[in-house]
Amino acid sequence: MIKLLIIILVALLIGAGLSLGPQYDMGYIRINLGHWLIETNFWVGLGLIILLVAAVLFVFGLIRRAGRGAGAITGWVAKGSERRARRRTTQGLLALAEGNWPRARKLLEASADQADTPLINYLAAAQAAFESGDHEAVDELLRKAFESTPGSDLAVGITQAQLQLAGNRLEQALATLIRLRKQAPQHPFVLKLLKNAYVRLEDWRELSKLLPELRKRDLLEATELDELERRTWQNLLQRAAEECRRQSVGGQSLEPLNRLWDEMPGFLRKDEQIVYEYARLLADLGDEAQAEALVRKILRNHWSDELINLYGRLEGRKTDEQLLAAERWLQDRPNNAELLLALGRISLRNELWGKAREYFETSLRLRRSREAMAELSRLNAHMGEDNASIKLLMQGLVKDSRLPDLPMPKA
Repeated sequence: MIKLLIIILVALLIGAGLSLGPQYDMGYIRINLGHWLIETNFWVGLGLIILLVAAVLFVFGLIRRAGRGAGAITGWVAKGSERRARRRTTQGLLALAEGNWPRARKLLEASADQADTPLINYLAAAQAAFESGDHEAVDELLRKAFESTPGSDLAVGITQAQLQLAGNRLEQALATLIRLRKQAPQHPFVLKLLKNAYVRLEDWRELSKLLPELRKRDLLEATELDELERRTWQNLLQRAAEECRRQSVGGQSLEPLNRLWDEMPGFLRKDEQIVYEYARLLADLGDEAQAEALVRKILRNHWSDELINLYGRLEGRKTDEQLLAAERWLQDRPNNAELLLALGRISLRNELWGKAREYFETSLRLRRSREAMAELSRLNAHMGEDNASIKLLMQGLVKDSRLPDLPMPKA
């Protein structure tokens, strides 16, 4: 309302000025242009100038409106392209989900330049190319994905590593993941993928260095992580034993194996399976005494039927002390078949034939195991009791073979 009043007031002032102005002689205007001479009084010249300015402003207004119209047309065309790109992207993602790899790749790659998120298009197209077996196209599409979106190197690198692992290109995947880890040292998914690469490459040494980080960040279930750590160090122990055999000159060198044992995390040096593997390898390399001492130490605080079975197979430095230690354990576990079997074997080492046979027979009464049966049969044979030995072997053979109950001739 105020603006309208101002416009009316200005118009009235201008009208008054125009009505009063011609009453006064303001002179004239003279314009000389080359051979042209224009003369007019002041008021007519002023009117012509106003008309000229109005005409110029009108022309500029037409030009601006024409420009806005062209921009609107351009915007309409651009919006149409974006709509088509979104539609093709949706169709491409549907084709990818349906397993139609060639169509998915074609639609996603063609619409990437006009898509709102070209990175998604290129990454999905790379997945489709991978499924089609075109690894060269995968690398090219990933390159385009990287160039399409600033700051996408981590996302592109992770996708590349996943596809390399899936395509069994393990060395390339490892190189990609090592680069990504330098860029994002604590990225959980990068660490998981790196773990997978080390496992598949059987690079147990590097995996052993990565495992503490995985445990610190709780990136795996506790049971899975324990099993993986156990598997890793068991493989390292076996490789160290192989190195011991290669280095042996005039006698076995246990230095690589013992050095690895010292490097091992403390909680693993008490793990039943790790202790069993280390002691078994020590025995295979000729140091049964060290193996026996280690197993005895562990059994004092942590009972294991698997370890007591191994203990009965080992020859300690003093077999009589070894027998006394096992007999003390028997006081707490009088019905343990594995302990009785081990006692029988240790008794044989001490040449206590009768005691050994008694232990074997007691073990068999508690549980008929092939090991105890074979030990007792062998002992009977060496003690001159061939019939008892043969009968025992026959009983075990019949049971293990699950023979049907059939009539037999009487002796």
